[in-house]
Amino acid sequence: MTVQECYGKIGGDFEGVCERMMDEARVKKFAIKFLADKSYETLVEAYGAGKLEDAFRAAHTLKGVSQNLGFTRLFEASDEVTEKLRPLKPVDITASLERLAQVYDETVEAVSQLESEA
Repeated sequence: MTVQECYGKIGGDFEGVCERMMDEARVKKFAIKFLADKSYETLVEAYGAGKLEDAFRAAHTLKGVSQNLGFTRLFEASDEVTEKLRPLKPVDITASLERLAQVYDETVEAVSQLESEA
């Protein structure tokens, strides 16, 4: 799988990220580094434990990482969760977390495939 195919599979902004990073090899390098990011896991654990500030911070971090990498669908899903958590008051975000989980899993699967073919 090429980097461009990976981005197509996850609904990413390949052209935009290439413009920012100026090199397809750099895009690939940082996309693969995404697999080590623990923001999603932290978000799920913190929200489950009722730690809304930690959950918000993790969602916001995931949103930023996704935006920087041009992972558009993941950015949109994490932005939705971030904004729902922003008031730091108890709120049911089950549907938003389910959507985020689906998009996150699809992203990890595609980037893992990219890594394995590197």
